[in-house]
This record gives sequence, structure tokens and C-alpha cells, in this order.
Amino acid sequence: MTHKVAFSFADGKTLFFPVHANEILLDAALRNGIKIPLDCREGVCGTCQGRCEAGQYSQDYVDEEALSAQDLAQRKMLSCQTRVQSDAAFYFDFDSSLCHAAEPVRYRASVQEVRQVSESTAILRLDLGANPAPLDFLPGQYARLGIPGTGTSRAYSFANRPAADQQLQFLIRLLPDGAMSNYIRERCQVGDSLELEAPLGAFYLRQVSRPLLLVAGGTGLSALLAMLEQVVEQGCQQPVHLYYGVRHSADLCELERIQAYGERLPGFRFTPVISDADPAWTGKRGYISEHFDTEELRTSEADMYVCGPPPMVDSIRAWQQQQGLEHIQLYYERFTDSTN
Repeated sequence: MTHKVAFSFADGKTLFFPVHANEILLDAALRNGIKIPLDCREGVCGTCQGRCEAGQYSQDYVDEEALSAQDLAQRKMLSCQTRVQSDAAFYFDFDSSLCHAAEPVRYRASVQEVRQVSESTAILRLDLGANPAPLDFLPGQYARLGIPGTGTSRAYSFANRPAADQQLQFLIRLLPDGAMSNYIRERCQVGDSLELEAPLGAFYLRQVSRPLLLVAGGTGLSALLAMLEQVVEQGCQQPVHLYYGVRHSADLCELERIQAYGERLPGFRFTPVISDADPAWTGKRGYISEHFDTEELRTSEADMYVCGPPPMVDSIRAWQQQQGLEHIQLYYERFTDSTN
């Protein structure tokens, strides 16, 4: 029996490798060419420490000088003493360049579908099945997609969890004039071949042990759809609340998909918010932070994942500080649309 393990690093790179049953994590990493910093290999020095973000594990021995009781409670671990008991993800607070095996892999993809799903958004579906090695990633991460015929690339979050059939989905915002937008509108055809680089990014779903607040701005929904798909497939007993903000109601997309996920998640809530709503809109208006239940959050624990344009992300970070809600764990991804 083997488990799939992800190592993520401070520079946003992620490496995946298999770990055998009862194998020491550090040994498995070295066996797969991932050379993280190490020294004593006896659980004393703390050089190989990281933090388990998802999955189950045990540790053989940890010296109290290496990791305190508080460190252990925060799921910090020593790679030289850790044995994983499930698929797992670990974070290391240093750059992947220290590991000698951290370059993202390039893949060839074939376009399977391109379809406009709102006035401002298209969905792009790609097939990676022809590649010799499968692509692994964590829900919330992104890829850089090469734009055929331009020599340029753009970054887009995966809109689905990793799948055995190697099918990928991306939400693409359609700008008035942009390299990817023009390709999608004018030239993209089923069967087109393009290159992508992945996985990238330090924004990804951690182990779910508290209520989830998922906050999307525009096509930031893409990363949160991947997270929703993951929690649905794995099963989730924690309440999940998705906030989805766009400028106009016509910009909303993937509503049927969100509804289908919600039907499989006990306690799921969905709140769309329109910042520039027309008179016919009867739902929430304005900015997302205006609609958080602040009083409820003061007395509860939660993990909040925010993905969207920098002004939205910055406003939510400022709101959290102003409300004194530091106990709400905030993970976020800020993105800007390319102008060309």
C-alpha cells in the first residue's frame, strides 16, 4: 500500500511523491529525489521540520527542544520521524530551490471544450491523458497556460480536483482585449494543443476540521470550485458557506454546479453578492464583507479561504483586523487580470 504525499514550499511550488506503508517520510522524499534540509535524523535538531496541512500521520520520537507541545498541537512535524497513515500534504517554510528537484513539470494539453458560461466568463476544459506522467495538484492551486501562437502564458486556478482521467477545467475571464481572451473568443478550437506548467501556488485546501468560509470574487470562484469538489468527494461534516461576489448578475456562472455540490453537503449555504446590481436583483448587494455574520464569527472557529482581485482580498483582510477576528484562520490568493 502506498500513500500520495504533497510537499509545498514558501515559493508556491509543490512536489508529489509516493510513500510506502510505514515508511519514514524523509526516506521516501529522498528516495524520490527530494532533498529537503536535514541534519541529525534522530528527531532532535528540528532541521527537517514542516507542518501537516492535510492527512493523518504519526511521529516516532520528537525531542521537546525540537518541537514544543504547542508546535505539536499545530501539527508541526519532523520529516525524519513521521510516518503517514493516509494521503497527506505538508508545508515547509523555505523555498523549493533547496530541494534540487523542484521545477514544475510542463505538460501538453488538448482542448476538449470551450464554452461561454456568463457574459464575462468562459470555461476551458483540457485533456492531459496523452502525457506519460499524470498531473497532481492540490485544490486551490493554479497552472500557467501557454497561449497558442503568442509565446505568452497566463495563470489560472484549477476549477476541479485532480481526476484519474486527467481532465482539467479552468474559468477564464473574458477581457475586452487580452491575449487569452482573444484566443478563447476568436481561435480556440476543440483539439488545439497547448502547453501548461503546474502545479503552482501556496493557496490550497488544508485539512478540514472547522467550519469553512469560501469567498470568491469573479473567476476566483475557480479555485473554490476545486475545493468544494474535494470536500464533497471526501465527505465533510463541517458547515460550508460559499460567498460569491461579481459586479453584475449576468457575471454569475456555474450556479447549477454549486447547487449540486450544496445538495451533497449538510449545512451548506450559498450567498451571491452583486456590487453593481440592477433593480431586478433581489439578493445581496454591495461588498461581500458587508454580509458576513460578524457576531456569529466572534463566538466560533472557522477557516476562511478567499480568492479574487486584490481590492476584494485586501478589504476582507482589513475587515478581519477591524473586527478583531484573528481566531478566524485566513488563507487567500490575490490575482490581477492581465491587460494584454
